[in-house]
Amino acid sequence: MRPTNVTGTSAESAGGNRRRRYVLAGIVVALGIVTGGILLEVLGTILFALTVAYVLLPVQGWLVRRGLSEWTGALAATLLGFVSAIAVFAPIVVALSFRFEQVLEAVEALPREVTITVLEVAYTIEAGEVQTMAVDYLSDAATTFALALPVLAIKFALFVVLLFGVLLKGDEAGRAAVAPIPHGYRDVVYALATRARETLYAIYVLQVATSIATLAVAYPLFWILGYEAALTLAIVAAVLQFVPIIGPSMLIAPIALYHVAAGDLVAAVLMGVLGLSLVAWLPDIAVRPRLARRSAGLPGSLYFVGFTGGLFTLGPIGVVVGPLLVAVFVEAVDLLADEVNTDATFAEIIEHDLAEPPEDPTGAETTFEESGSEFADD
Repeated sequence: MRPTNVTGTSAESAGGNRRRRYVLAGIVVALGIVTGGILLEVLGTILFALTVAYVLLPVQGWLVRRGLSEWTGALAATLLGFVSAIAVFAPIVVALSFRFEQVLEAVEALPREVTITVLEVAYTIEAGEVQTMAVDYLSDAATTFALALPVLAIKFALFVVLLFGVLLKGDEAGRAAVAPIPHGYRDVVYALATRARETLYAIYVLQVATSIATLAVAYPLFWILGYEAALTLAIVAAVLQFVPIIGPSMLIAPIALYHVAAGDLVAAVLMGVLGLSLVAWLPDIAVRPRLARRSAGLPGSLYFVGFTGGLFTLGPIGVVVGPLLVAVFVEAVDLLADEVNTDATFAEIIEHDLAEPPEDPTGAETTFEESGSEFADD
């Protein structure tokens, strides 16, 4: 009777299962690329729905733990996302629709020449060409938006359906995503997923809360200062709160310059001082610190880079995808630095390298790891 090598058979079986898993993962990736190419026109809507669903998954889990079924919990979380999207986008559409003519008239009423006197010397600034370009741009934007309304309605319906589907089957999608990844590397995936969730929380929850606070402060201010379109201006200021670093100052500065061009210096000073302090600055310091505990902690400069780069490269969806990719990239760099450098600081790394130049790459890596452990022990 021939002895059987049980250990070898089990090892071959494990290797075969691993190869099968990787092949299936490759097939999924390939089909995902093909599907993404086919669905390119609605890819932005799909990405938006996926990111919103990722934020709402904890809400759906909380509802299920409170006694709702998975289907009912997914439906409730979808309704929350639907209402939130309506609350964010509807005021923008309505305000711009009803106030578009007033905005156009205000631009057309601007003087075509502005004369500024400095040290008794008069300087004339020609603004007629810029004014004509602004009027043409606003007219073209209004026409394009009106023609795109049916397509936007279809995309919004797709967003709601996809959001419900991801919330309902989010657990299965998560298990399928981590299945091909070896157990020794799953901590990296979990760290990247945590950073992604924190970044999306910062974009959706924290930024929306700050925008609501901006709307609540800006509307009374514009109304007190006598602006007819106070609500529209407040909504625009709230939307600009999503632009990192500069934010509502993109609205306050042109209004102040408009008053300067019209010769009303008092209104320009009031708008500049009160607008920048109450609209652009106060919501950030009043709301953001209270909700920043679960945010990604991404520096404002990197968030601005992701925001602008994503917006110019991917369009509106880049406002979310750009900062998300930057945050995940920063997290990956941090993981690599922690893996290689352990707990040593940058100054300690330089000091060690200058004190003991490595003879070969292998020796350098071993010596450095030992030094890193010594730093950790200290």
